[in-house]
Formats: sequence, structure tokens, C-alpha cells
Amino acid sequence: MKILLLEDDFTLSKEISAFFTSKDFECFAFYDGSLLLKKYFPYEYDLIILDINVPGVNGIDVCKGIREVDKKTPIIMLTAFSEIEDKLSSFDNGADDYLVKPFHFDELYARVQSLLRRKDVPQQVENKLHLKDLEIFEDDMKVFRSGEEIKLTPKEFKLILILAHAKGKVLSKQFIADKLWDYHIETNQNTIEVYINFLRKKIDKDHDVKLIRTKVGYGYYLSDQE
Repeated sequence: MKILLLEDDFTLSKEISAFFTSKDFECFAFYDGSLLLKKYFPYEYDLIILDINVPGVNGIDVCKGIREVDKKTPIIMLTAFSEIEDKLSSFDNGADDYLVKPFHFDELYARVQSLLRRKDVPQQVENKLHLKDLEIFEDDMKVFRSGEEIKLTPKEFKLILILAHAKGKVLSKQFIADKLWDYHIETNQNTIEVYINFLRKKIDKDHDVKLIRTKVGYGYYLSDQE
């Protein structure tokens, strides 16, 4: 198993590398975001760990750059900040998880193992989902409405998939949060409302028939019926 690591703290980088080497991983470390992007080759690694505050290109922009060519390799962000905006920015640009410094290596290892297990699970799903004029192509991570492509962030795409797979069932905010993030994000459930509103602006705003619906007091669902 190969891990790509971006961490500009030389001591921490060596410690993380040594820890994963002891767990039979190969760890390839970079200290500069721009250099990592120049050397990056899609799907060469099994998992990627990115510190946010690094020289050259910051970790969030590195994550965004990787996601332009590699949609599937799991990415964990390391950050010294616990601000919700920083975490949401990481998720919006394609990260799968985050960990706030300082952290225990065993916790980082547990999250790595969780993402790798999820990556290895065969995806027994149909490639295309649709509701009325909404089309969702899972493998290509693309969404269309009335034939026009809708640009979604990775987290927005994951959210529309969660709703689509429910096939009209009402999903609570807590259920959506548990599916949207592998680990509990330290914020209130209004975060889900924010993402739902993002989706509505992109998917429903310019259409007479609204597909993203709310059942007050219960949650959200997809339907073309009032």
C-alpha cells in the first residue's frame, strides 16, 4: 500500500512516515504543494494525506488539483485549525476526511484503514440514476438537468447521490450527516441545510418542477410530486 504525504513540518513528516512504514505501508513525502502537483500521477497511490498550510500551493488547492484528474483516491486533510469553514472548504474541494492537529497516530491510522476499506468495497450500483429530467452518472461524477450539465463540488455530488439512492424516502439531517462524513463533524445540523440550499440553487432554481423537497420536522427527499 502506498501513501502520499504532504507535510512541511520535517519532524512530523518523518514521524508519520516511520509510523506507516511500521504498518507495512510505503510513504512518499513532499514538503511543498507545488512540487507535489508537478510530480503527481493519477491513481499511483492508495491514499493521500495533505497538510493545509504548506509552502507553494496550499493543501486545499492541492486537493482540488488532484481531484481534477483523480476522482477516487481517498484524501485526508491535516489542519491546525478547527474552524468549520476550513473543514467545509476541504470537503468542497474533494477531501474525504480531516484531522485536526495535534492528533494521535493511532487515530490517523484508524481513519486511513476506514477509507481504504470503503475504497475496496465493490460498488454494486447502477451507473446512471434519474428522476424526471435529472440524470446522475455515478462513475463519471456528473449531473445533468434537462440535458445541461450542473457543476457540483464533490460533497454536493455525494449529497445528491445519497438523496437519489433513497428513492423518495425522507432522510433525516442526522442520517445525511452520517453518510456525508465518515466521522462526525463538530457542527450543528444546520450544516446540512447549507448544503441542501447549495444543491437547490444549482438543481432547482431555474426549473418550475422542484425535485429537492423538505418534510418539515423530518428531513429531505427527492421527488417530482408535490
